[in-house]
Amino acid sequence: MIRMLLRVLGPEYARAMRRTVALMTITAVVEGLSYALLVPVLAALLGGSPSDAWPWLAAFGAAVAAYAGLRYTSDLAGMRVGTTMLRGMYHRLGEHLARLPIGWYGAGRVGEVSVLASRGLLQAMGVSAHLLAPFVSALVTPVTIVVVILAFNWQLGLAALAAAPVVAAIQAWTARSTAAADADRHERDKEAAGRVIEYLQAQPVLRTGGRTGERFEALDAALREVQGASRRTVLATLPGAVGLTLTVQAIFTAVLVLGAYLALGGGVGAAEVLTILVLAARCADPLLSLSDIGGKLRGARAELVRLDAVLRTEPLPEPAEPVLPERHDLEFDAVTFRHGGRTVIDGLSLKVPQGQRLAVVGPSGAGKSTLLQLLARFHDVDAGAVRLGGVDVREVSTEALMARIAIVFQDVYLFDGTIEENVRLGRPGASEAEVRAAATAARLDEVIERLPGGWAAHVGEGGALLSGGERQRVSIARALLKDAPVVLLDEVTSALDPVNEAAVHEGIERLMAGRTVVMVAHRMRTVQRADRVAFLDGGRIVEEGGHDELLGRGGRYAAFWEIAAALPGPARGQPVTGPHGR
Repeated sequence: MIRMLLRVLGPEYARAMRRTVALMTITAVVEGLSYALLVPVLAALLGGSPSDAWPWLAAFGAAVAAYAGLRYTSDLAGMRVGTTMLRGMYHRLGEHLARLPIGWYGAGRVGEVSVLASRGLLQAMGVSAHLLAPFVSALVTPVTIVVVILAFNWQLGLAALAAAPVVAAIQAWTARSTAAADADRHERDKEAAGRVIEYLQAQPVLRTGGRTGERFEALDAALREVQGASRRTVLATLPGAVGLTLTVQAIFTAVLVLGAYLALGGGVGAAEVLTILVLAARCADPLLSLSDIGGKLRGARAELVRLDAVLRTEPLPEPAEPVLPERHDLEFDAVTFRHGGRTVIDGLSLKVPQGQRLAVVGPSGAGKSTLLQLLARFHDVDAGAVRLGGVDVREVSTEALMARIAIVFQDVYLFDGTIEENVRLGRPGASEAEVRAAATAARLDEVIERLPGGWAAHVGEGGALLSGGERQRVSIARALLKDAPVVLLDEVTSALDPVNEAAVHEGIERLMAGRTVVMVAHRMRTVQRADRVAFLDGGRIVEEGGHDELLGRGGRYAAFWEIAAALPGPARGQPVTGPHGR
C-alpha cells in the first residue's frame, strides 16, 4: 500500500511521506511503551508498599505527555502532507490528462475520470491525512505491547503473539474476498456517473421527445445498481469483521486462562497477571479497529491502482532534440492510422504548399476530421509521416507545434469565464488593442455590444449562455489573436443560421488570409474558397484537384456536388458563386 502510494506520488512527495510514516511509527512505539509503565505502577499499588508507585506514576505521566505531543505532531504532519499531496496530485493528474492522446478519451472515459478526479482522488490522497496514523497505530502499538509482555513473562507473551498470524490471515482473506465486490462497486459508480452526465447533457433532446420519464428510469436503475453493489461490498466484508472480533476475543480469553493457571500454580504473581491482562486489553482495541481501517484502506488502494493506471498511460513522446520548422507547408507521406480496431487512414499521401488552401470533402466517416487531428498531433500515425515545413511533427515539440497551428472546431467549447478571457486563450500576453482588433475581425464586437456585460459578460459552462454562431465568433477571434501560420478548420458553419454563417465566413476569410489552410467542408460555398480539393473516402484520397477540374471529370466529387446543389438554399449547402466561380 505504502509502496503504491509512493509510486503514485512520485519523488516530489515521497520524502515527506516517508518522514511522516517514520514519525507515526515512533508515536505508536511510544504509546506501547507508555503502557509498559503500568506494570510497575500496578505491581507497586497491589504490593506491600503502594507509595513506591509515585515515581512510576510520574514516569507514566511523562510518557503519556510525550505520546500526546508526538501524536499531535504526527497527525498534523499527516494532515499537511495529505492536503499538499491532494493539491499536487490534482495538478499532476490535470497536466497528465492534457498530454494524453485524444484517442484515449473514448467511450466511458468521462464517467471514469469524473469519479477518479472527485471521490477517487480524495479517497486515495486522504490516506495520509485520515487513515495512515490509525493504521500504523493499530499495527505497531500491539506489537510493542506484545514485546513488553514477552519481557515480563514469555509464556503469556507467546500466547498473545499467537494472534498475529491469525489476524494477518483474516485480513488477507478479507482483501481477496472483497476484491470482486470492490471492482463491481467501482464499475457501478462509473456507470452511474456516466448516466448522470448523459442525463444532464441530453435534456434538450429528452424534453423535446417527451422522454424524461424513461431517462429518469435509466438513471434510477444505475443508482439502484450502486446501492446493490454497496450492499454486496458490506456483506463481503462482514465475515472478516466477525472473524477478527472472534479471534481477538479468543486470544484474550486464552491469555486470561493461562494467566489464571500460572497464578494458581505460583509461577507468577497475581499483580503481574493483572497488569499483563491490562496490556492485553490495550492490544485488543487497535486490533479490532483493523477491520474498519482495512476496509477503507482497500478502497483507497483500489483508487490508487486506478490512478496509477491513468498516470502510467504513456502520453505522446516528446522529441529528445526538437526541430523547429522554418516553412509552413504540410505533407502526408504514405500515412496509415488505425483506431478502435479499424483503419481510419490508409496509405494516404497529400501535400499542401505554404499559403494555399486545401478543402477536404467526402462522406461521413471517411476520416476527414482525423486528418486535422493527425496534423495537430492529437494522435501519432501507425505508418508514414505527417510533416510541417518538411519536418515530421513527431520531431517538433508540442509547444512549438501548437504555436504554429490554430484550430477552429465545429463544436466550440468555451470555459466558464468572460468573453475576453476566452479570446485571450489564443495569446494570453496580447495587448488590449490586439484583442479588440481580433474581435472586430471576427465580428465578435457585434455580439459584445448587445451583451449586458460587454467584454466582462460570462459565457457560462461550455459557452452555454451564447448561441452557436456567437461561440464560433469567439473561437475565430481566439484563432485570429493567436496569429498562427497554419489554420485547421473543421466545418465551422454546418449548423449556423444564414446571418451567423455570413458573419462567421467573413471572419474565416480574414483568418485564412496568407496562411496555410486545411478545412474539412460539407458546404460547397466553403469548398469554392479552396485552391485545391481532396475527396476522401475510406481513408484514401479518391480524387484531388481544383474545383472546376474535378467537376469536369464527372467523378465522385462531381456527384457529391450535384447532390449538394439539389438541396434548397445556401443554408443547406447549395453552391454559390465564390472566388473561383462555379
